[in-house]
Amino acid sequence: MSAERLSLLIIGGYGTFGGRLARLLGEEPRIRLLIGGRSLEKADDFVADLRSPKGSAGRLGSNDLGAWLQAVAFDRNGDLREQLTRLRPNLVVDASGPFQSFTGDAYRVVQACIDLGIDYADLADSTGFVAGIGGLDAAAKAKGTFVLSGLSSLPALSFAALQAMAPQFSRIESVAAGIAPSAHVKIGLNVVRAIASYAGKPVAVLREGQPAEGRGLIDQMRVTIAPPGVAPLASRTFLLVDAPDLALLPQHIAGLQSTFTGVGTEPQALQRLLGLAARLVKLRLLPSLTPFSRVLQVASHRLAFGAHRGGMFVRAGGLDRDGRRLTADWSLIAEGDDGPFIPVIAVEALVRRLLEGQRPQSGARPAAGELRLADFETAFQRFSISSGIRLDYQDEVQPLYRRVLGDAWQKLPPALAAIHGGGTRLASGRARIERGGGLIARLIAGLIGFPAAGEDVPVAVRFVTDGDREVWTRSFGGKTFRSWQAADKGGDQPLLAEVFGPFRVLLALVPEGQKLRLVVRGWRFCGIPLPLFLAPGGDTYEEERDGRFHFHVEIGGRLTGLIVRYSGWLVVE
Repeated sequence: MSAERLSLLIIGGYGTFGGRLARLLGEEPRIRLLIGGRSLEKADDFVADLRSPKGSAGRLGSNDLGAWLQAVAFDRNGDLREQLTRLRPNLVVDASGPFQSFTGDAYRVVQACIDLGIDYADLADSTGFVAGIGGLDAAAKAKGTFVLSGLSSLPALSFAALQAMAPQFSRIESVAAGIAPSAHVKIGLNVVRAIASYAGKPVAVLREGQPAEGRGLIDQMRVTIAPPGVAPLASRTFLLVDAPDLALLPQHIAGLQSTFTGVGTEPQALQRLLGLAARLVKLRLLPSLTPFSRVLQVASHRLAFGAHRGGMFVRAGGLDRDGRRLTADWSLIAEGDDGPFIPVIAVEALVRRLLEGQRPQSGARPAAGELRLADFETAFQRFSISSGIRLDYQDEVQPLYRRVLGDAWQKLPPALAAIHGGGTRLASGRARIERGGGLIARLIAGLIGFPAAGEDVPVAVRFVTDGDREVWTRSFGGKTFRSWQAADKGGDQPLLAEVFGPFRVLLALVPEGQKLRLVVRGWRFCGIPLPLFLAPGGDTYEEERDGRFHFHVEIGGRLTGLIVRYSGWLVVE
């Protein structure tokens, strides 16, 4: 084994998060990776799996192809000095938990590392544990070691996103953050116990600039997670959770008025039941939901319905550099099984910095602001993870599609940007029109005023900006029909709403090469939400072809069949 290897001990190395961290680092030849836990047998099994062809580390072992992997027994309640002296790690990463349950000498592992001159980091999500780590700052500095607590989604990634948005502001007044795990992710028991521990109980937040009490899993906000240029997650309600950000944000942002951190799980019906159970705790009809943690975990595993996608958001509100009202949203979506790697990416980034000779300053502190958003974005490239920032200037009228697309507006080809440039404009061209033959399809087409079928039909579209919406008047061979579009308000932002008579269709704008796809994400009839699987939809997109704007619109549904399909080109006059 090379003496130049960084020796890294992961406590809980075969667990939910420790195991994923090991998989991220298993291919790094400059590391001696110690997989630690109370069960040496489980650690051995995990290392064997990691070394196998199906494991992330492939043929790894004590060679130059990857990390030197070793299973070790480590008991955090045992003789820490003896264990750490024997294992000789340069860095200890605590990926166990739940940190909310640590009582008595909660920092005994941290203190043992400091005493032996060993650097330390953890994935703690406990507000008290992370916020209190600064009490060991002087001791860590005296030993020349660093101690970073909370190297997880909250607060490490959330603060990195907030720092990336901060230059847009002269004053930040509100910050909210939330995590939306995929329903198909198997949530660990420790995570469920952590959430259950404060369900229905007071959670310290800021309201109107003053300390206040929220209620865990009762207070809520509704958000649509939608990185620019990506089909958003379904709009969902986030319930208040106790996260380190709530204690750290007031220390980092002067004049902050309100804070919120939440979780939005699917299916939402199960989350609503959890919220009702939390109210029983608030009313003191139940002492705690902690005894039901195993039941809650099993229920979340068995009711794994919906898309296999997860996400996260950080939203800041306040005044920009010119005194205008500004809301900035950073959001992230992870596809499939990639989401659960996000909480350990901060530690991976820290380790890779260490390998490059970039060592954090000595001392003990929360990990808020320790890493930049660029550190995470570099790691995201290994996964199906998309993220980005939207800026909404409430006192500034921007073209509708630019407001909805955010940063993704820059990806639009010139012909599409010209069509959606705002103001009053007229475009004309030619189109081909098909109509559905079903009775219901004909009735709907007649109600809305869709044109009759035809080939090479002259078409003109007049766009008129009316406040915060656009009115589209389409003329196909003299047959005219009208709709209007706007950015949908409330929890469905930043979707595009298009209204045809009594129907309101919610659309995601998704750039894809030279195309801009319009994906149906919901619909309403006379304001009443209707099932998405019955929504009118089809292959609808805009694209630039030969320097000209082309459109393809398909409207139909399960009950109606094809209603109308029209495609063609337009040129702005």
